[in-house]
Order: sequence, then C-alpha cells, then structure tokens
Amino acid sequence: MADKSHLPDHDAQSTAVEVMSTVDLAGRLALVTGGYSGLGLVATRELARADARVVVPARRAEAAKRALDGLDGIEVDEVDLADLASVRAFSQRFLDRHDRLDLLIANAGIMACPETRVGPGWEAQFATNHLGHYALTCLLWPALRSAAGARVVSVASGWDPAWSIRWHDVQFEHGYDKWAAYTQSKLANILFARHLDRLGARAEVHAFSVNPGYILTPLQRHLGTDEMVAAGWIDSNGVATPGLFKTPEEGAATTLWAATSPMLTAHGGAYCADCRVVDAQVDEDEARRLWSLSESMTGIGLPE
Repeated sequence: MADKSHLPDHDAQSTAVEVMSTVDLAGRLALVTGGYSGLGLVATRELARADARVVVPARRAEAAKRALDGLDGIEVDEVDLADLASVRAFSQRFLDRHDRLDLLIANAGIMACPETRVGPGWEAQFATNHLGHYALTCLLWPALRSAAGARVVSVASGWDPAWSIRWHDVQFEHGYDKWAAYTQSKLANILFARHLDRLGARAEVHAFSVNPGYILTPLQRHLGTDEMVAAGWIDSNGVATPGLFKTPEEGAATTLWAATSPMLTAHGGAYCADCRVVDAQVDEDEARRLWSLSESMTGIGLPE
C-alpha cells in the first residue's frame, strides 16, 4: 500500500456538504445501508445532491421512505442485515434491476445492545455490523465489478490496538460483554475492507474503512443516560460534553471523502479518519483469517 501521508483536501472540521461541493456523480449508482438515519441519512442526501442515484436498503422500509421523502433519485428496498435470507433476497432484486454499482457504503450498525442472538445463534453485533455487510458485498460483487473503479466504504469506529477478534469464542457463547462484542465487530469492519481491497484489485474495486468520530445519533439507543454520563459523553441534563462530539454533517464527511476523493486512488484498503489516511497497523493475516471465517459462516464468497 502507498505511503499513508496526510491527504490535505479536507480535515477534521470539514462537513459533508464541503466534501461533496465539487463532486459530480451524475450517472453513478450508490447504495447506503442505514441510509435513512444519522450519518447514513446525511450521506444519502449529499450523494443525491451530487446527482447520484441512491439505493437505500432498510430494515424499516416505510420509515426510510418517510425520512427520505423529498429527495430525488432514491430507491428504498427492504433488507435485514442480520438475516442472510433477507440479504440474499434483496441482492437478487438489486441485480435484477441494476447491472452496476459504483459505490457501496456499509453504514448500518448497532452498538452495545443487550445480548441478542440472530440467525443460527450468531451474536447480533457481529452478525449485523460485519457478516451482513460481508454477505451483501459478495452477493453484489457482479455489479461492483461491472463499474470501473467501484468503491466499498465500511463505516467502522475509532481504532484501538487493544481490539481483537475473539477467535476462541467469536459469538460470545461463554460470557457476553456488549462493548467487547461491539469493538470486535468494528475491528471486523476494518479487517474486511483491507482484505476486500486486496481481492478486488484486479477488478478495480477498492475498499476503505472509516472512523466517523463521536456523534450523537440513534446508534446510542441501547445506552441509558446514566451510562453516558458515567462515560463523560453528556452531563446529567443530557447536554453533550463540549468539544467531544461532531455533528452528523461532520461525521459523514470522512465517509463521503473515502467514497469520492480522487486523492485516495493509491491508498486502497486504508483506514481513514478526519478526512485523512491513518495507519491502523492492520494485521494482514488477521484480515485473511476473518475473511475465511466469514465465508465459512455464511456460505458466501466472492464469485470468480
């Protein structure tokens, strides 16, 4: 991978509007999971304003249609990322309607939820945040491969070298920790993007992972006020700690920068934050191991 130097077209204070101010996506097709709430809604709005057509697969399709009402070029469909049958069905409908996909933003996610089992007993955060997006990307690969220079952007979180994949108990069957499960799923997002970029190089499909920063959105719906006060995120009146949080418009900036900036052409597989490339010291062997595990668990891989 190329040298991870600062690419100075935008910075930590940039907004989604600023990042997209000179971007023209006429004739391009994008897909944004969770594209009707929080950061995803901002990303969908700015992609549409840049004249992209945007597909928004959503678990609550009617709610998505209401949230996106008034935006042109939006196609809402239904998918539950925690349900492989739903992901397969959506992907087939997509391929029946579209022969190319220029941009896939894997944005949807859940955080620090109570212990929840989905599908064949999978831990919900790993299943939703990682496995669902892994399967979706593989199933939509023919469309990504057909679009010269397609990009996949995986919305992760702030990388910490202490994070790890719990290889001996990925599904937390021997004791659940909601934060360990969440950080495992976010590390998986980073490892996924790194290995996908390697596999996609011949097809000119590049992948990136991003840390959007701290933003108050519906992602925190499983956290109580007391817990957020104890973490120092808000005070007892629910007021956010000054200087800690970005706005959704600032938070979505790095996602859209990774999706569209020509400066990233030589940085495939990079982890990005504050509209710059960050050295996350990704373990290539771990990325390869996670890919193999994901293929085994889902029964889905990249088509030849």
